[in-house]
Amino acid sequence: MLNRQHFTSRLQVRPDDIDLFRHVHSSRYVDYVLAARFEQMRDGYGFPMEEFMAAGFGWVVRHCELEYMRPLIMGDQMEVETWLEELESDTARVNFIIYKLPARKVSCRGWFRYTMVSLESGRAVRIPDWVIARYSLPNEPLATDD
Repeated sequence: MLNRQHFTSRLQVRPDDIDLFRHVHSSRYVDYVLAARFEQMRDGYGFPMEEFMAAGFGWVVRHCELEYMRPLIMGDQMEVETWLEELESDTARVNFIIYKLPARKVSCRGWFRYTMVSLESGRAVRIPDWVIARYSLPNEPLATDD
């Protein structure tokens, strides 16, 4: 069964994130999710990107959808929450919510579809069983009669 555990990372808006309208540029929300997910793969799943790369694999963004709810501005802190929603043959869908702190109001939400690729060819590849196993819940121990 797929592990849909939610992971969170805290980030802060930096000066170079701000656009001419004095709020975070829309492209930076993508960066926030990618940065958080990179950290969460390492710390939450114990499955760092370096391990994928050493095995000859990588993840690329195939599609993303973002819904902006309220702006982030200079100095704001945020919490980026992500979770793995589904795995298919060569793709993973990761949902996210970006909360504006301290009130934890939703700033942006959406999802990303990542495709697993071979680093050698740059082409999509089927997600190996060992990767699926790492993203799955551990088997629960069998009940015993003591």
